[in-house]
Amino acid sequence: MDGHIVLDGVTKAFGENVVVNNIDLSIGEGEFFSMLGPSGCGKTTTLRMIAGFEVPTEGTIILTGTDVTRVPPAKRNVNMVFQAYALFPHMTVQENVEFGLRIKRVKRDEVRARTAEAIESVQLEGFEARKPAQLSGGQQQRVALARALVNRPAALLLDEPLGALDMKLRKEMQHELKAIQVRTGTTFVYVTHDQEEALTMSDRIAVMNDGIVEQCAGPREIYEHPSTAFVAGFIGTSNIVNLRVDRSVDGNAVMDVSEGNRIVAKSDTKVGESLQVTVRPEKIHLGAGGLGDDASMVGGRISDVVYLGSMTQIMVDLATGDSLTVHRLNDEATTTEAKVGDTVTLHWAAANSFVIKGVPTIADREGDPALETSDNHNGRHNT
Repeated sequence: MDGHIVLDGVTKAFGENVVVNNIDLSIGEGEFFSMLGPSGCGKTTTLRMIAGFEVPTEGTIILTGTDVTRVPPAKRNVNMVFQAYALFPHMTVQENVEFGLRIKRVKRDEVRARTAEAIESVQLEGFEARKPAQLSGGQQQRVALARALVNRPAALLLDEPLGALDMKLRKEMQHELKAIQVRTGTTFVYVTHDQEEALTMSDRIAVMNDGIVEQCAGPREIYEHPSTAFVAGFIGTSNIVNLRVDRSVDGNAVMDVSEGNRIVAKSDTKVGESLQVTVRPEKIHLGAGGLGDDASMVGGRISDVVYLGSMTQIMVDLATGDSLTVHRLNDEATTTEAKVGDTVTLHWAAANSFVIKGVPTIADREGDPALETSDNHNGRHNT
């Protein structure tokens, strides 16, 4: 694999506990790359292996073309930024930023020039003489970034650096971080469990679960076309539907729910085979028309309505006993108010029923008693 940072077959086990399991990643130079997943999925351990704080049990780590698998952290050209800023409280912004260069005995003129460049890159000009206690949380975070960037690392590794900030400041710093990364051209490898954070900032995202990478792609691809049920459920809100194909029409797999009710997905799956699809709540419309004969259409009753500011979340119970989540924007075009108890028809385009690959076929189910008992011709699950 080619890349600025390459992980080839990397595994990390602590005793019998495998926390990172044979992952392959290639991170490009100048890329904002995020590792996203729930607590305990292995993302921080992976970052620590890139930094050199952990040594892989198996596999190889390449940094700018050099094998650094067993090179100690101090000899790797990377810097790490943690959630705790660890600024020296008795030092000014200027002194904090230049500290690493002075330890390396860099010449005084170069220290001043590089420190000024780093402070400018995080837009803290005029704050050089202030102490950390005189700065806001966001400003302290930028000092920590400048202190790392001043060393001109091949990559900056960030372990949930915004976790200690309040929601408003966190959102502001997401845009700040991306802007800093673009200005400096530095490779950022970012660890987070916050889906919105990863979608906002990243060029690409590796979604991790139980020590493996479930999917690695750009934010839009991850959100619009999740490759596994875990990714679909973890990134935002998604309706996951498990059905078997009843008909195949013009390249579409059609699943008949009841008379006049159907779910349609673009797929060449054969009649009788199982199919799992996901559809995002904002892709589902209330009402019966407008998308053509190849659109999905199902009826149900509204069980819950939640006002979320810019949108309303509507839960609709289907005749099967399962539910779909619908998101409707709260704009002036909305003419009717959804109410609990209302009977509604939901519809969405076939292209928005995205097929999740790797689902067991009916033949697989017939050979597995556990799958046979859980199979239902029109069974659905919502996450």
